Formats: sequence, C-alpha cells, structure tokens
Amino acid sequence: MTRTVLFLCTGNSCRSQMAEGWARHLHGDRLRPLSAGLQPKGLDPRAVAVMAEAGVDISGQRSQSLAEFRDEPVDLVFTVCGHAHESCPVWPGGAPVIHHGFDDPPALAAGAESEEVALAHYRRVRDEIRTWIEHLPDEIEERLSR
Repeated sequence: MTRTVLFLCTGNSCRSQMAEGWARHLHGDRLRPLSAGLQPKGLDPRAVAVMAEAGVDISGQRSQSLAEFRDEPVDLVFTVCGHAHESCPVWPGGAPVIHHGFDDPPALAAGAESEEVALAHYRRVRDEIRTWIEHLPDEIEERLSR
C-alpha cells in the first residue's frame, strides 16, 4: 500500500524539501511524499546543491503553501520544524501530525565565514534527514496500525 505523507515546515524551502526528496528517492514505491510550508519562500539553492551531491535531484520541486493541500487525503503529516509543529498541531483531514524536528540550515549558515562552512550545516541536516527517512515506512506502518 502506498502511503501519502506531507512534510511541513515554515518556508518549504529546505528541510521539508529534503525530506520529500529523500522519501521519493528511497521509498518512491511505498510513499507518495508531498511537502508544504506555512509561508513558502521558494527552494533554497544550497538545499538543492547538497541534495544533488547525494544523488537526489530536488530542483524540479517547488515551494508550496499548506493551503494547496487542505483537501488532499494524507495518511500522516510530519512537521520538521518547531514553528510548523506549533502552528499546525492538528491536520484538518484528521491525519495524525507527528513532529520530527531538525536544525534550520539557513539559520546555522547565517554569517558563516565561507561557503564551504555554510554548506557543512546543510550537509549535516541532509544526512540526518536521510537517516530518518530510511526507516520512515516502518514508522508509518507502526503508527497507523495502533
């Protein structure tokens, strides 16, 4: 069974985009990943670059508003930043909302002394998201079978 999951963050520019990309790349046969933001800002070029380094092309994804998915049937909503979790504790369609937060790469990279130092923050979060997504189908089935 293919499960529809929505990754939600504030800007839908970095963390939720990475999660969507990893879910499609690693589990496209088991998951239908979507991502949205409370206030979409557009794709973060550094997120696109570090995902490409890992062999995942998210350049065709677009930053989308949560409003675009209000009527979308989803099985689970994952908030990946604290602000989204506080702002959307309940999904209107009744799907469970689960928080799995990650550090904000743009905030960590602000004021970095070089582009390489800035990208290191993105790479760390990218890899943390991958590790989580690798086990996500099992987590989803466990949560939905309760």
